[in-house]
Amino acid sequence: MNRDSNQNKPQSKSHFWTISVVILFVIACSYWALYQIMQAETSMRYTGLQQVVSAKIGKTISGMELSATNMFNEVEKNLDSPQSAVEALESESHLNPDVRGYFAAFAPYYFKEKGQWFEPYIHQNDSGEFVMSELGPTGRDYSKSTWYIQAEKTRQPFWCDPYYYYDGSSISGHYCTFVKPVLDANGQLVCVCGADITFEWINKELQRIDESCREAEHYGNHRLMRDFNFFSVILYKDGTCIAYPSEKHIGITDTTVINRLANSETGVTEILVDGVPSTLYYGPIESVDWSVAIVTPTSDLRKPFLYSALLMLLLAIIALLIAWKLCKKNPRSI
Repeated sequence: MNRDSNQNKPQSKSHFWTISVVILFVIACSYWALYQIMQAETSMRYTGLQQVVSAKIGKTISGMELSATNMFNEVEKNLDSPQSAVEALESESHLNPDVRGYFAAFAPYYFKEKGQWFEPYIHQNDSGEFVMSELGPTGRDYSKSTWYIQAEKTRQPFWCDPYYYYDGSSISGHYCTFVKPVLDANGQLVCVCGADITFEWINKELQRIDESCREAEHYGNHRLMRDFNFFSVILYKDGTCIAYPSEKHIGITDTTVINRLANSETGVTEILVDGVPSTLYYGPIESVDWSVAIVTPTSDLRKPFLYSALLMLLLAIIALLIAWKLCKKNPRSI
């Protein structure tokens, strides 16, 4: 009796190890297949989200461009006197309260009675009302500004580089400006018109879009255990952040990523956000030299992978325990 029991021990161990190898192989293959599916789901979810945010902010910017172009066309129709040009600016400014201010920087001595520099600027004050200022008479030679030179050279509308404007007044701040040259019947530059939007406005608009995406049914459901605590940023082509949550500090230093941003390419990169490892999905905004990036903590991104691995490990342990008991209990029938 003892001899049979001793003979069964090596046999049960042999069966157990054979079954263990099969179980581990099946579990490993199952996790590999699940891993590939989750990788595809993660890429599609966050790349798709980036494209949605990019499209929405692009639509908002395009709408602002259209509104500004309509105003500039009104200025172009009213070039017979300084007063008519100013009235054209004033008559259209209230149609788009998202714009901080509109200006028309006229060519030197275009209106001789106004002197060399004439730049009417209608802008919102602290209470949100539009007021008119004339920046030209202060003697600022705006014809040497980058935006004026580019408009004179290209004769095409464009977004100028983001900048900080300071004059000690309430209009000081970080701006992006949509610029359009206005030409006369002979093709000569009459003035350069611009519509200013602030970084603060862009940031609020981006946060509004983020919230709408979080509340959307196809993003809010089936999170696969993620908290989905992403946020969006807008990046300039040199890697500078134009819009981002005030409590976050985003810095793009990877030259490869900066080159891809400059070439309006899409991609994924790993960065540190306030010391937290994060994943950044980026892609261009149509018609603007900016990119939208979705930033999410890498730990949140990887939760489905971690929990799936733990589940597979638990299943493997349970299967091995069952196999061990079966082999130990009835080794000859295994």
